[in-house]
Amino acid sequence: MSILLLPFRAVWRLVTLIFELTGRLIAIILGLVLLIVGVLVSLTVIGAIIGIPLAIFGFLLLVRGLF
Repeated sequence: MSILLLPFRAVWRLVTLIFELTGRLIAIILGLVLLIVGVLVSLTVIGAIIGIPLAIFGFLLLVRGLF
């Protein structure tokens, strides 16, 4: 019976792998964008209140996407 289900399992694993890789790629890109925006916003004194946490969040999202 498991031989009959083998093609379905293979397709399911392929779809799961594609979703995992896409999620990681989006997390890396979004983390990098937030990191850059956070650094640019924190160049001003008033913007540092929002920019520093934004840069930290972007860095953490980037690390999460890589590992």
